[in-house]
Amino acid sequence: MGEEQQERDRDAIADLIVTYNELNSSFIEELHEEPSALEFMRFVARNTPFVVRGGAANWKATQTWTAEYLSNFLGDETVNVAVTPFGNADAPTVHPETGALVFAKPHEEDQSFSDFLTYVIHQEKTQGLRKSEVRYAQTQNDNLRQEYSSLYSAVPPTIPWARIALSDPHRLGPDEEAQPEAINLWIGNSLSTTALHKDNYENVYVQIRGRKHFVLLPPHCLSCVNERELESGGYVRRKKQKGENEDEEGDENGEEENGEEEIGDKGGMELVMEKDSETGKEVTVPFAIWDPDKPEENATRYSKLAEPMRVTLEEGDMLYLPAMWYHKVSQSCSQEGICVAVNYWYDMDFTGPLYPFTSFVRAVNQQQQHNKKNAESP
Repeated sequence: MGEEQQERDRDAIADLIVTYNELNSSFIEELHEEPSALEFMRFVARNTPFVVRGGAANWKATQTWTAEYLSNFLGDETVNVAVTPFGNADAPTVHPETGALVFAKPHEEDQSFSDFLTYVIHQEKTQGLRKSEVRYAQTQNDNLRQEYSSLYSAVPPTIPWARIALSDPHRLGPDEEAQPEAINLWIGNSLSTTALHKDNYENVYVQIRGRKHFVLLPPHCLSCVNERELESGGYVRRKKQKGENEDEEGDENGEEENGEEEIGDKGGMELVMEKDSETGKEVTVPFAIWDPDKPEENATRYSKLAEPMRVTLEEGDMLYLPAMWYHKVSQSCSQEGICVAVNYWYDMDFTGPLYPFTSFVRAVNQQQQHNKKNAESP
């Protein structure tokens, strides 16, 4: 009897994971034209991802959003920028002082768009600068209809097949149609990586410039990803020490006296842990600490059973990322040195079986962790 079969015989969670793997492909289905609303609904019902190759190739954004166009169009408009020392925004991170694994949020600051884009491109194209702080436009707060509203007309206001398929009269009302909860714009370089996580949204992800590399796991793989309560902290810029010469370090916008971009020193950032304003206790965040690209690290007994799905989006491609799917995202830049994407978040349907099912898997996983902890206690 194989090791996998023995695992299944003694553990229902292992049986769930292996059975799913046996019944479902580990490759993402590729379409070469956008689906009808009915076809899309079938994928939603199965909670299964797919890619539409070239589905957004004719969008105005895909055809016009070059680095030069964006820089000229947005110019010195002020935008919010996420800054981290390693491109590790919202990610499990080893605290440099305590050695503990914590959840690290980025430092956020306002910069002119032209300065931001110049930095991103300069860092991407200059080998010696790739160890400097990493900047990423990633606010995830409907920023394309808010902060970047001047660009909004270059993309559709909704994805037609998603709008029709997700318009449930019992959930939204007889005259209501599903509209995106948020439309987000992402701009950065290849040094930014999004850690493995999940969202409670039906997600349509569109690649505009460069490439995105996705690693996907279905919701029932919660027991594989080693979700833990991590103390939460955020990066802040270190305050200048008394006696430091500010003129030598350049101004806060990263400009030196010679007019060249000053590349940020990651040593100028520190990780400050959060405290609850009422209780004074540490703030914690439940987050996956297993990385499918480093499968031996932080693994659980189930991690070896996971069969990650991998897909790369080229310019103009669209990805349907179902609600509650775990995803890790890395990126490669265009020849210009940037990576640009847009995604549409639609509310998931909490009335169906998906959310109760994932809640049940989480409860079983937590009970197993609790039992293991008790068994190990003296």
